[in-house]
Amino acid sequence: MDKSQHVGSINSSEMFRTAVFIILSGGFQDAYTFIARGKVFANAQTGNIVLMSAALFRGEWLTAVKYLIPLGAFFLGVLAAESVHFRCKKYEKLHWRQIILIAEIVLLFAVGFIPNSADAAANALVSFVCALQVQSFHKINGHIYASTMCIGNMRSGAESLFAFFRTHEKESLKKAFTYFGVILVFAAGAGAGALVTALLGNGSVWVCSALLTAGFFVMFTGEKRTKKAQNRKIQFSKPQSGNETDSFAFFT
Repeated sequence: MDKSQHVGSINSSEMFRTAVFIILSGGFQDAYTFIARGKVFANAQTGNIVLMSAALFRGEWLTAVKYLIPLGAFFLGVLAAESVHFRCKKYEKLHWRQIILIAEIVLLFAVGFIPNSADAAANALVSFVCALQVQSFHKINGHIYASTMCIGNMRSGAESLFAFFRTHEKESLKKAFTYFGVILVFAAGAGAGALVTALLGNGSVWVCSALLTAGFFVMFTGEKRTKKAQNRKIQFSKPQSGNETDSFAFFT
């Protein structure tokens, strides 16, 4: 793969307009599982580790297992995302990240049909989806970020803001605003998730499927524009055929 193709494929998945839908879905998922699925965090695995450890030290084994399940699902999701990346990275008609999005859309749609008696399965699927997402979409405008949690984004935003105060470089300020924007979008998704889940219950997760579908098509149109631009660049860079006389006649 040449450098121009590589840059183009990255740009389509790193665009802020693509990331908005993915980040909104990430915030929504956390609110959904906490409110509708037994107060388990789908994305914030640190919280699950804390709650699992507390349950273990209290001797509440079944409660500990409840938090262990999403942790295991997250681990498997990372492995699955890497497997898709390795096997499908050379696909031309469909970017491997779009394959990830299709998997997320289908799995989250299925979660909406799972009854509360099987909350453990629902939480496992959502955590699996979270891992697919965080492993596959971890750059925005060229900067490392997390679409399903905030602590890393807060640290990076504060660090970039300090760099701006120290150097007065506009790029550092732009980077800080990017991270703070991600946090605001995530918070909006979580707030919307809390309201919609309270109204619609288990089926509210279908909103996440809709958001990711929108992200899929935004990414798809971005890929098409990038390929067209690359093709035009290649055409203009090709040397003109013919002898020197023909070339002179062409330019005159």
